[in-house]
Amino acid sequence: MASETNPCPIVARLRAVGLRPTRPRVGLGRLLFEGPPRHVSAEQLYQEARSRRLFVSLATVYNTLHQFAAAGLLRKVVVHTGQTFFDTRVCDHHHFYDERTGFIRDIDDSEIAFAKLPEAPPGYTITGVEVIVRVEAQTARPVDGSAAASRPGAEAEGSALPPTA
Repeated sequence: MASETNPCPIVARLRAVGLRPTRPRVGLGRLLFEGPPRHVSAEQLYQEARSRRLFVSLATVYNTLHQFAAAGLLRKVVVHTGQTFFDTRVCDHHHFYDERTGFIRDIDDSEIAFAKLPEAPPGYTITGVEVIVRVEAQTARPVDGSAAASRPGAEAEGSALPPTA
């Protein structure tokens, strides 16, 4: 058990944003933040929690993700299908989204440039800009020129988006 003078990093992080470090929040926080930056859906995190023997309801996962996002610990990324991913990298940045596999990946900041943004409508202020580049792996073609069959949900060789969360 962590001492009050040196709480575990997740507990300290939760307290720093005014969230009570409940067992579900700490457990889900460890899954989210103890590792490299990542993108995760509520369903993915729920399955990961269950596989790690953290038994929380799907509703608890959704609520916790939304609480973390409201507190600034996560960033919501909504793709065209209405699917919401939660990004542990909260600074402004952009994404590739593979429409076929559902994988999402950061775009390096140096790869996006804006020459000009439109003026905000009267009474509004621009608070951020987010670009989601939708991609789909092209079907690999055999040397004989016939179309290769692809499995739904399988990654094609040479895909721009390897299966990283």
